[in-house]
Formats: sequence, structure tokens, C-alpha cells
Amino acid sequence: MDAGPDPHAPAPASGAAPRALRIGIGGPVGSGKTALVAALCRSLGGELRLAVVTNDIYTTEDADFLLRNGVLPAERVRAVETGCCPHTAIRDDISANLDAVEDLEASLGPLDLILVESGGDNLTATFSKGLIDKQIFVVDVAGGDKVPRKGGPGVTTADLLVINKTDLAPLVGADLSVMDRDARARRGDLPTIFQSIAEDRGASQVADWIRGELTARLPVAS
Repeated sequence: MDAGPDPHAPAPASGAAPRALRIGIGGPVGSGKTALVAALCRSLGGELRLAVVTNDIYTTEDADFLLRNGVLPAERVRAVETGCCPHTAIRDDISANLDAVEDLEASLGPLDLILVESGGDNLTATFSKGLIDKQIFVVDVAGGDKVPRKGGPGVTTADLLVINKTDLAPLVGADLSVMDRDARARRGDLPTIFQSIAEDRGASQVADWIRGELTARLPVAS
């Protein structure tokens, strides 16, 4: 029986972007970054040539989580042990992450999308543009509805802000309308998505945003 085309096989070069879109995913410890990466792998892994780089300070815990959940083949996941503050490895000295990205590209061939997950950091965390093309910043309602109001570069400048775990809002007394108002005030026209991966295992809104970013990179037909 024909299993159909392999979604991870190299596609013809015609019309393709010059290299994979690299998206950095940052946010505080426990905000749900790894769960978001897993959800995106479930949504996009069957249609895109996808790989992931995870960052932890002293372990490979996040990569191990992805592998245990079987969201990508093992050869498509690389773990970086930063040995330092997470923001250092994604902004100040990006060499270990660049090495991981380049290793994936060398071993797998052409890719469409590489997700680079930061280790848990604070609201000041941003990625070097030498490492990624677009940044997603994840916060969760368990931190309280004051989080978007506190701002910080992660909240105010990320290409996409994800306010995660909305299903917990009634349990922690967080007002999602306040978070929406404050996110708009801090971010202007930059988009914000509210989501619960417990209710949407494929993080469909974020997956659609990524699809839009990939489409925007395609050459315009003459």
C-alpha cells in the first residue's frame, strides 16, 4: 500500500524560501513554551519540513519531553545545554544555537521551519536577529492578569505574544479582558493570541500565524 509522500522529504527548490524560517519561542519558566512547541509539531509536522532546537541550562529536559511525546523523529530535535543564563545563549553568545541549527540543516537537507525554544527566562528575554527571523513570547495566566501590563521587551516587541493556559483563568482569578486591554496598550498593532493547549492540542491559531509568515516569505510571481 502506498503510504503517500514523505512530508519530511526535500521539496523542489523552485519557489522555495532561501532557507528555513527560524522562529524563536521565549518566555518565563512554566509558561508553556515546550507544550506550545509540541503542539506546533503536531499541527505542522505533517505538512512542513520541520526541526526543533531546545535550550536548557544543565539538562536536555525539554528535548526529552518532545521525544517522549513522539511529536517529531529524534533526528529532527537538537538539545542545547547553555550552562548559563538562557538569554545569553539566545541573544549575547548564540554560537551553540547556531551550531545546532546548522547541524540540523546539514544532516536533514532543506527545511521549511526551525523552532528555537529558549530556556525559561524573564520578561526582558529577546532573541538575536542573527539567530531567528521572528519571535514568539509566551506568558501564562497563572502569573496573574498584571503580566502584560508589566511590559518588558519580550512582551512589547515580540512578533507574536501568546497568552497561554486561558483555561486556568477562573481558578487563579485572572481577568482575560484586562490582559487583552493591557497587551493592546503595550503592543500597539503587534498581534496577541489567547490560547489553551488543554483545549486546542494543535495550538491552531499560532500554527495559522506561522503559516502566514511562511507564505509572506514566498517569492511573488511575476
